[in-house]
Parts: sequence; C-alpha cells; structure tokens
Amino acid sequence: MKHLSRLAALTVGLLLSLNLMAADLIDPAPIAVPSNLTSAQVSTEIKRAMINRGWAVAKEQPGVIDATLSIRSHRAQVKITHDRSQVVITYVSSENLDYKEKKGKRLIHRNYNSWVNNLVSDINKNLQMTTIQ
Repeated sequence: MKHLSRLAALTVGLLLSLNLMAADLIDPAPIAVPSNLTSAQVSTEIKRAMINRGWAVAKEQPGVIDATLSIRSHRAQVKITHDRSQVVITYVSSENLDYKEKKGKRLIHRNYNSWVNNLVSDINKNLQMTTIQ
C-alpha cells in the first residue's frame, strides 16, 4: 500500500511538472519596419538576428524566410514573412516541444515563446539600428 501511494504521488507530481512546462503558443505581434528601409535591408536584418540567436534559414523566397531553431533534441520551425512595412513570425511546427491543441488553445513548451520573443526583440533592434547608420 505504501508503494502504491508513492507511485500515485510520483505520477501526480510528474503530470503537474509537465503542465508547468506547457504555455500558450502566441504568435508575436507584427514588427513595424521603419519607412526608409528597403526589402533587401529588412531581409538582411532578419537573417542577422536569426544567426545571432541560433536560428537557421531552411528556405528563402522573396518576402518569406522559413526558419529553424535546433536546441539539443528540440526543434522549432517558423515562417517569417516580411515587406517594407512589417515582419510577421508564425509558428509552423516543432519536434519535442510538446505542441498540442487543447480546448481551442495551442500549447507548447514554455521556452518556445522565449526563443521567438528574443528573435523578435533582435529583429526590431536591428531594424532600428539600420535607420541610424
């Protein structure tokens, strides 16, 4: 009986810790592009931010970059669309990040949002710095 209650407590603890690792997946708000930048400059600054944060270009077309981040056994894929007015980052897929949809909500490992928010911050900073130069 003692072993059974320990097993139950361990199971509950494990389930709680798994839920703590999940967060709402939130695609970030569009990033405004300063009006004096060209499409080529926008693309360059997005890729500069990606490289600094460990993201890789999986595929590129005019106005669209498919980006991948691989950390240990985790992998996240996003689509970055851009023009001269805005940059939009959208979740595409992931591996080992526990993505799921539950009751109309998209859930993912809590680190995903941090990784994407860091990328957003760096893209925004790069775009602003380009206007100063």
